[in-house]
Amino acid sequence: MKSIRSALLALIACVAGTSTAFAACRDQVFQGQSFTICDVVKGTGDLRLFLSAPDGTPLGSFDRVDASLAPRSRLRFAMNAGMYHADRTPVGLFIAAGRQVAGLVTAAGPGNFGLLPNGVFCIGADRFGVIESRAFADGPKDCTYASQSGPMLVIGGALHPRFLPDATSRNIRNGVGVSADGQTAIFAISNQPVSFYEFARLFRDQLHTPNALYFDGSISRLYAPELGRADPGLPMGPIVGLVISR
Repeated sequence: MKSIRSALLALIACVAGTSTAFAACRDQVFQGQSFTICDVVKGTGDLRLFLSAPDGTPLGSFDRVDASLAPRSRLRFAMNAGMYHADRTPVGLFIAAGRQVAGLVTAAGPGNFGLLPNGVFCIGADRFGVIESRAFADGPKDCTYASQSGPMLVIGGALHPRFLPDATSRNIRNGVGVSADGQTAIFAISNQPVSFYEFARLFRDQLHTPNALYFDGSISRLYAPELGRADPGLPMGPIVGLVISR
């Protein structure tokens, strides 16, 4: 089923004349709650991670990322893509265009990031990946871009062991899962506050991603012009975006 979905998305992209960059964003209901889902199929788009302008200042917003791509390119889709410090530097591993900006963190710690297991979203030459951080540390990975965040939502088809069905902590949340064949990255943001358990179940039971990673909550934002969305808010750290020609 998942390979059929990937093939269908790629076919639609070609028919629509967007074979160089394709993100299919849609609103979807799961268990009575609304989410926005965006699929990016490997080989049909230029998916990147963004952090800083050439002068080293944080980009921080969808508008600044879009402006940095002018005049030849622009954003088609984007969302915040990992946790960051007050100066907007990444909390964990961050790789952009093959250059490591911040190192991998494998120790437990405070907050959601330190709620192990956490993980790394990897954009490689041939596939996407969501990889548990300690597994990532075990050997080199082919990541042109990478962002570490936490906690993991789904690990090998199982929900994070700390997530409880009756949890009362709720937030607008966003994250990413990857299809079993590594060819589709599936991004999701909730359209109302949800618990970790509910959000993780979306990825496991509805989107069928064997591994999924939490990006953030409360500051979660989406840029999806096809849906009329350019969520406002405070400056961000890491941003993931799909780049297309103007």
